[in-house]
Amino acid sequence: MTTPRLARRGRTALALALLALHGPLAGCGGLLDVTNPNSVQEDDLANPALAQALVTSALGQFECAYASYVASTGVLAGEYVNASGWLDINGWGWRGVELYQITGGCPTNRDATGLGAYTPLQQARYLAESAAERIASYPADQVQRRDERLGLLAAYAGYATLLLGEGFCEMAFDQGPLLQPRAVLARAESLFTRAIQHAQAANNAPLRHLATTGRARARLDQGNLAGAAADAEQVPAGFVWNAEYSTVDPRRENRVFNLNRRNRWLSVNPAYADLTVGSAADPRVAITNSNQVGHDGTTRHWFQNKYTTAASPIPMASWREAQLILAEARPAEAVAAINRVRASQGLAALQPAAGDAPLALVLEERRRQLFSEGHRLNDMLRHRLPFPAGNNHKGQAYGPITCMPLPDQERLNNPNIGPRNS
Repeated sequence: MTTPRLARRGRTALALALLALHGPLAGCGGLLDVTNPNSVQEDDLANPALAQALVTSALGQFECAYASYVASTGVLAGEYVNASGWLDINGWGWRGVELYQITGGCPTNRDATGLGAYTPLQQARYLAESAAERIASYPADQVQRRDERLGLLAAYAGYATLLLGEGFCEMAFDQGPLLQPRAVLARAESLFTRAIQHAQAANNAPLRHLATTGRARARLDQGNLAGAAADAEQVPAGFVWNAEYSTVDPRRENRVFNLNRRNRWLSVNPAYADLTVGSAADPRVAITNSNQVGHDGTTRHWFQNKYTTAASPIPMASWREAQLILAEARPAEAVAAINRVRASQGLAALQPAAGDAPLALVLEERRRQLFSEGHRLNDMLRHRLPFPAGNNHKGQAYGPITCMPLPDQERLNNPNIGPRNS
């Protein structure tokens, strides 16, 4: 369930206008320098009537960033393998040092090859935080649904920050100091707490569930198991909040669909083929042999069937995820939580064997339930699961990259960091 959002066609233009107005995002140098003849002036944004447009722009930027994050981390985590011949995808396929140079961006067309999510996530965070600051400055009686809008912005800033903390080795904000992931995750938690407060003031239950799921995830990442469980158990059965996509504009399309099904540049890792629950195929990771090779002419290609059109939504938060957070945070309740999720999908109950470790059961369930939703890389990093070594399916040697590096461009443009030691 989601709160209705308006004016989707205008998201791209307004986002660019706002970025042009504010100039380069501190810490990113020229990444956000844009030329836009329709850019708005500072005084234009003093109008409370623009509140919804500011919210819409920020949410649209996050959704673009999220699709790129899901695809990029999906390759690093082995959900997908490179099936293209493009140089800017190859580095992801072998986890090479080339990734130090990658900033990423939102695609301008459905054939865009570049992966990476640093720039679009930072843009999404910045737009959400600056829009919230501006809306908070408007007279309260001139902004309808003020708490709802501020809650949405805090929640989406929280998710952008959360992903910057989960997927990247280290981070910086607004030309600030170098931060380790735990500090970034703490920042995300505070944003989710703010979103929960606004959602409660607005009496908006779906928004509260979105923020509560996000905070449970941030707390789990930080090792606060009691706090994570307390949040997760508040999320009601059936809840889901989606990032939404559309074919109105290529920037608004689901990139996972385009990369995997439209262009065959990424293939689902065949290790996900033939997974079963009981004696039946596992529908959570339904994939199909395309009976074709990928764009590279050699890689056997598999379609994912989770996102079957360019307008397919991608889940951001759900009761199912919350139940798996609860399962991890309270090992004694792991099997019961897993089986509640399975029962909701008509799947056979998990019957663990003697000696099965609860964490291993939960991580396997997460691998399947949250397939291609941007979770697997974080699970591998926080539990130090092994990454493939040796050569990949193309015979290329794997490099040293696991978490996504803070781009060199950020380091060089941030006076508080400087170049990496190499």
